[in-house]
Amino acid sequence: MPKIIAVSKTDFENSVPQDTVKQAAGIIFQNAYSNIDKMLSVFDNSEIDRRNLCRPIIQYGGKPSFSEKNRIYQNIALDYSVIAVEDCLKKASIDKSVITDIIYVNTTGLAAPSIDSLITNKMRLNKNINRMPLWGLGCAGGVSALAKANTIAKANPDAVIVIAAVELCSLTFIDDEFSKSNFIAASLFSDGAACVLVAGDKAFDRYCQNAKTKIDIIFSESKLYYDAAGVMGWEIIDSGFKVIFGKEIPDIIRRDLKKDIDLFLGKNNLDINDITNFIFHPGGAKVLNAYEESLGFKNGELKISRDILRNYGNMSSVTVLYMLDKFISNGFKNGYGLMLALGPGFSNEMLLLKIEN
Repeated sequence: MPKIIAVSKTDFENSVPQDTVKQAAGIIFQNAYSNIDKMLSVFDNSEIDRRNLCRPIIQYGGKPSFSEKNRIYQNIALDYSVIAVEDCLKKASIDKSVITDIIYVNTTGLAAPSIDSLITNKMRLNKNINRMPLWGLGCAGGVSALAKANTIAKANPDAVIVIAAVELCSLTFIDDEFSKSNFIAASLFSDGAACVLVAGDKAFDRYCQNAKTKIDIIFSESKLYYDAAGVMGWEIIDSGFKVIFGKEIPDIIRRDLKKDIDLFLGKNNLDINDITNFIFHPGGAKVLNAYEESLGFKNGELKISRDILRNYGNMSSVTVLYMLDKFISNGFKNGYGLMLALGPGFSNEMLLLKIEN
C-alpha cells in the first residue's frame, strides 16, 4: 500500500499580521465602497491572525502587468519548490536519485516549460523522471495530487513520487478591481510552498524502513458538481486572474457534504465515527462553520484546520499539506484520516488515510 513518508512546508519571512493587510486594503478600497469601514470588518471576522506572504507587503500594488506578476511567480515558485523538495528528502533520509515521478501543483501562475521540469533541471533529478503538472484545481489540488500519487504508486510499486506545490495567491491580487469577490479574497488568501513524498510498497521496503512518517493511502475519490462552474475559479482578464468566489459555497456544503462523505466512506465499509483525524481544507471561517453544521461536529474535530487558517490564511492547494505537516508534528491519532478539499469545477476531492504511530 502506498505511503506518505515525509512532508515539508514553508514559513515565509514576510508573514504579516492580518491587521496590517486590513490597513492596506482600507487604503486601496477606500473610494470603492461608501461603507468601507463596515466592509473591512470581514478582516476581523476571518479568524485569521497572520498571513503567509512571499514578498514584503510594501511591494504589492502599483498595478503590475500580468506578465510581471507571472514572472515573479515563476522565480519564487522554483526557488521555494527546490527548498521544499530538499527538505523533504532530508526528512525521509533518501537520495534524490531514487525519485521516479514528480507532480507539480498550482493555480496561481503559469509556466511552459512547467515548473516541474525546471525543478528537475535545477536539482539534476533523473532525466527520465515522469512528470505531471497539475493546474487549475485550486484549493482541491493538494488532495488531488496525493490521489494521483497513490494511483502511480499502485501501478508501479517501485515509485518514489515527489509532490511539489506552490501557491502565491497574493500575486494574483488586482488592486484596481473592486468586486466584492476581490475584496473577500484580499481578506483571506495568502501564499505557501510545500512538498510531500509518497513511496510505493517496494520502494518503501527498499529505501524507507527508517522513515519516521508512515501514513497509508487507502482510497480516493473526486466529485464534480454539475452546473456549478461559476461557483469558484478565475476569470482570466488582461490584468491577470480575477477571482470568482461564490457566496453559495457554504450552502452547497450544508446540502451535500455529509451524504458525499457517507457514500465515500461506505465504499470502504466505514462511517464518519471511524475517522479520528479530519484534514479538511479551511476555505474560510464560513466554510469551516458549514463543515461543522453539516457533520454535527462539536468537539473540536477541525481544530487543526482552524489553527492553520489562523496562522497562515488560505493558501489554496498547499493548505492541506501544511495541515498534514502539523498533524504529523503533533496531531495524529492512530486510526483513519479523512482529507478533503473543495475546488473549482465546482468539485470535491477526498482521500482516506490510515495512521499507525
